Order: sequence, then structure tokens, then C-alpha cells
Amino acid sequence: MTRIHLPGILAMAAIVVASNILVQHLFGQWLTWGAFTYPLAFLVTDVMNRVYGAGPARTVVLTGFVVGVFCSLVGTQIMGEFGPLVTLRIAIGSGLAFLVAQMLDVGIFSALRNGTWWKAPLASTLIGSTVDTALFFTIAFAAPLTFLEPSNDVSWANEVLPLLGVGVMAPLWVSLAVADWTVKLTLALLALIPFRLITARFTAAAG
Repeated sequence: MTRIHLPGILAMAAIVVASNILVQHLFGQWLTWGAFTYPLAFLVTDVMNRVYGAGPARTVVLTGFVVGVFCSLVGTQIMGEFGPLVTLRIAIGSGLAFLVAQMLDVGIFSALRNGTWWKAPLASTLIGSTVDTALFFTIAFAAPLTFLEPSNDVSWANEVLPLLGVGVMAPLWVSLAVADWTVKLTLALLALIPFRLITARFTAAAG
């Protein structure tokens, strides 16, 4: 790690900390405020990858992972109205989803980095976000994985309801996952603008 990579590391750490705090606060019926900050982690990873390469990008990801694990450990010790703010399943799901999705993002971006400027960040973020959502919500709430934490009652998340209140019948956690995924895909498209501006500025400064 060099000092030049420090802004990316600090940005990733700030996003992870903010997301861990904001995920405790609801936004509407299907989302938390954390759904709007967490996707920015993919923007940081992609900018680092474009400007400095895959190695520094992975360093930033690992930093985010360590910070996320620390936040989860702290959360397990803070009691809320219904128990710890962070359960073991949520901690496992959050950490594993982040690490797998971000590393996948780095790999896909690197494979596409020589193509049209928008293909690498868009494809890597879309695929990474999809994997992140699927892993987290399945590990954290799916009934078949109750054995991960038998003492954690996730029956509320498995209540069968219309998807997003209007669609086919599905467990509540699936609606939460779809809503989260939709936000991530939307932000992946919007993030192309700051990605282009930031990387162009770094490129100009290097030149």
C-alpha cells in the first residue's frame, strides 16, 4: 500500500461504516438507507482499478472487508428492541457477500478494461451487485439455512406475501432482495457519470 492509494482506502472504509449504520434505518417498506450508500463501494473499486490496477483495487476491497467485519462484531454486542443489531447470519452474509462480489467486480473489470470505457464498470458492477444481493439475503434470511444460527428466528422474513406488495407470492426476504437489487442496478447506471469524471481527472493529472 502506498500513500497515493490512501484516498480510495479511506473512501471504502467510510462507505462501509456509513452503510452499516444506515442499514439500521428504514426507507419506505422494502429498503433501508444503507441500500443507497453501499453500492458506492463498487464505484470506489472500479475507480481504483481503472487508475491504479487490479492489485490496489483488491487492497481497497480487503480494507472494506476488514472494516465491515469489525462493524459486524460491534453490532453483535449492541442490543436493540428485538435482540442484537447484527445477528451471526447477517454478519456472515454481509462479509461473504461483500468479499465475493467485490473480488468478482475486480476480475470482470480487469477482463474488460481495454474495451469501451463504460463496459468494464457497468458489467462488473451489475454482475457484482447481483451476486452480492443473492448471497447476502439468502445467507441472512432463507429458511433452509436456519442451521447457521438456530437461535435466530427468521420466520418474519419468510412470511409469504405478494412480491413487493403487488406481485406473485414469495417470502418477504425475496421482496427485500428485489428492492435492494433494483436500487443497486439503478445506481450502477448513474455511477457511470462520476466514474467517467473521476477517472478522466486522474488521467489528466497523470498526463
